[in-house]
Amino acid sequence: MTTPAIRAVGLTRSFGAVRAVDDLSFEVPRGVVFGFLAPNGGGKTTTIRLLLGLLEPDRGRAEVLGLDVAREANEVRARCGALLEFTGLYERLSAEENLSFFARAWHLPKAEREARIRELLTHIGLWERRGEPVGTWSRGMKQKLAVVRTLLHRPELVFLDEPTAGLDAVASAALRADLESLARKEGTTIFLTTHNLGEAERLCGRVAVVRQGRLLAVGSPAELRQQGAAPRVEIVGRNLAPAVARLRALPGVAAIATRDDRLEVALADGASAAPLVRAAVEAGAEVEEVRREGASLEEVFLKLVEEEPK
Repeated sequence: MTTPAIRAVGLTRSFGAVRAVDDLSFEVPRGVVFGFLAPNGGGKTTTIRLLLGLLEPDRGRAEVLGLDVAREANEVRARCGALLEFTGLYERLSAEENLSFFARAWHLPKAEREARIRELLTHIGLWERRGEPVGTWSRGMKQKLAVVRTLLHRPELVFLDEPTAGLDAVASAALRADLESLARKEGTTIFLTTHNLGEAERLCGRVAVVRQGRLLAVGSPAELRQQGAAPRVEIVGRNLAPAVARLRALPGVAAIATRDDRLEVALADGASAAPLVRAAVEAGAEVEEVRREGASLEEVFLKLVEEEPK
């Protein structure tokens, strides 16, 4: 049986009266992008620091790449890459000089160092700009370079703490595409924290939802969507208003929202969409399109974190 990239058992850490991580247990399989999702102050950064051996837990334990973090923290950090709050880049140096500096810190031989820098910069489309001072670059380009910095020594596991935070939509999409491509090409396990639920849904093979340092749910995005909010049916057409009262009276209809030329109907589990269409037409609606959708990961996340703690 393959050892997971990360195994946390009962991890707990407090800062004074604040319990930042609370009896946290989960596993991260190798070779996946694992999303670690929590509201602000939910324990994301503290968890990463515990897993890297930068903080000691009050209780509990963690294994990273089969290593005991309490006893082998230096080896854990040597085999991982990490991008936390800051890019770690020197803005007066060029992109190539930055990467060369960090590659020397990882003791890469000169030939390997030069080949690796060219490989990574070419892959993210920055090779032609390798000689430019990083301080003249956009924030999105700097973030791309910072992600590349974490991959120089071919780590088995990379921790990325909100890598797209503060980027505009175009820069975020570009960095997501690069992350997805690099993860696939390098075969690296990625532990990703993000506030962008759409990003997590697109990138992550598995996700964990955490509130106040306590695990609420873990699974693939599809598995979480299935256990989350009610499925929805979207009815598009004209003259829909007269149908609303009739639809609300149907069994299995939990709620209805009107949006211009469409109705969004939340259904109880197992309810069929067929009676909706028939009732809407009988009420005089001109139905042009019907779509059935499950809950989005964002809806599931909000439902989980807004529920009262048990």
